[in-house]
Amino acid sequence: MAVDAISRRRHEPDAGVWELRARHWTHSRLICVAGLRALATAAPAAEHVATWSALADSLLAETAATSLHPSGRWQRAPDDPGLDAALLLPPVRGGLPPDDPRVRRTLSAYTRELTRDHYAYRFRHDERPLAEAEGAFLLCGYAVALAEHEQGHREEALRWFERNRAACGPPGLFTEEYDIGQRQLRGNLPPAFVHALMLETATRLAADPQPGFSSERDTTP
Repeated sequence: MAVDAISRRRHEPDAGVWELRARHWTHSRLICVAGLRALATAAPAAEHVATWSALADSLLAETAATSLHPSGRWQRAPDDPGLDAALLLPPVRGGLPPDDPRVRRTLSAYTRELTRDHYAYRFRHDERPLAEAEGAFLLCGYAVALAEHEQGHREEALRWFERNRAACGPPGLFTEEYDIGQRQLRGNLPPAFVHALMLETATRLAADPQPGFSSERDTTP
């Protein structure tokens, strides 16, 4: 069972969503928190709700103790203070509430440091300019659109969606990456995960954002 696997293996390193070498990736633990909360919501028995929710709370507290950047945002791993597009997804999946300061600071720092012209990069490989290391990842652009929508920033979410939606070939298919400078498709064609997240983003953006959230963006450095 998924809950048992998380409970048993929560302290083990894993290869991460980008198939990188095994480390204690922050996004892996936070997405497990999101999964546990979703399971608790649909739990068939009250004892499962309490147990699974407690495990989610414990995992979140452990992750915050090891992987919170001094600025108050999430960082990639306990030994890596960098940012990563994957850190945007756990709140979208229900792991943390959109108004959590760590969520807002992570989104603000990510859009400031890892995006250009409403295109998004996975993470910083080295000291080279972002576009020299790899192309912008269209999947990440849609992740930003979802994250902005969760914050109630509807217009900004639509900008992100439309910008990345337009980065397709004549048949309407997306590649994995997009070269901003050359305005050319890069990488595998067609990756289903980009198309899937584009469709999800379109569906979510058609609905109203979460009620009661401020339209002001976090500008914490």
